[in-house]
Amino acid sequence: MPRYHLTIEYDGTDFVGWQRQENGPSVQQSLEEAIAVFAGGPVTVFGAGRTDAGVHALAQAAHVDFDARMPAGKVRDAANYHLKPLPIAILDAREVGDDFHARFSATSRHYLYRLIDRRAPMTLDRARIWRVSQSLDAEAMHRAAQALIGKHDFTTFRSSNCQATSPVKTLNKISVVRDGPEIHLKTIARSFLHNQVRSIVGSLVEVGRKRWPERKIAEILAATDRTSCGPVAPPHGLYLSAVDYD
Repeated sequence: MPRYHLTIEYDGTDFVGWQRQENGPSVQQSLEEAIAVFAGGPVTVFGAGRTDAGVHALAQAAHVDFDARMPAGKVRDAANYHLKPLPIAILDAREVGDDFHARFSATSRHYLYRLIDRRAPMTLDRARIWRVSQSLDAEAMHRAAQALIGKHDFTTFRSSNCQATSPVKTLNKISVVRDGPEIHLKTIARSFLHNQVRSIVGSLVEVGRKRWPERKIAEILAATDRTSCGPVAPPHGLYLSAVDYD
C-alpha cells in the first residue's frame, strides 16, 4: 500500500482545528473526505501537529495510505480539485516508505506568530494577524525571549487542558524581529505543549508594551506556575510554518 507525504497550506479561520471533531468541520476531516473520493474508499490522514481552531498553516505535514498507486503529482491535483472551495491546498505530495510517519518522524516544528502594532483596525488581514494598538518594543521582546531557549519545565506556558505527559520541552530557537510594519515571532522545537507558543507570545507582548521588565520572562518560567503567565495570544496570528525530517 503506497504512502504519500503531503505538505498542506490552510486558513484555519472557519475550522475547529486540525483534528477531526464532532463540533464542527476540521482540516483533517476535509482532507480525508476529499481524498476518499479518488482513493477508492475511506482514508485516515495523519498530521505532524494538531493546530487549534483559528490557527493557520503555511506548511503542515501529513501522510496518508491508500490502495491505488498513482503519481504523486496526481494525488496533489486530485485532492486540490475535491477540496474546492475550502481554504485548504496540497502544496506538494510525494511517495514515501512505510517507515515514514508525519508525526513521529518529525525532528522539529516551526511556528510563526504575526503581530502588528497600529491604531487602525485590520481589514485585509483581520483574521490572520494580532493587532496590538500600543507601540511594541520588538528588541526588548527578543532579548526577553532568549531566556526560554533550552530544556525547561514550561508549566507556566502550558494550557490547563494540555494532554502531554510532561511539561518539559526543549526550545531550540526563538526570535522576535520587525518585518516592515509587522513583528514576527518565530520558534523552533521538536514538539510543543498545548498553547505554549500563544502563551509565550502573550507574555512577551507585556514586555513589548513596557508593562513588564525583560527579566520577568525568566522569572515566570522559573515559577512553573500557570497563573504567572500573561494573557494568551489569540489563535489567528499563529501559523505552523514548517516541519523538518531527517
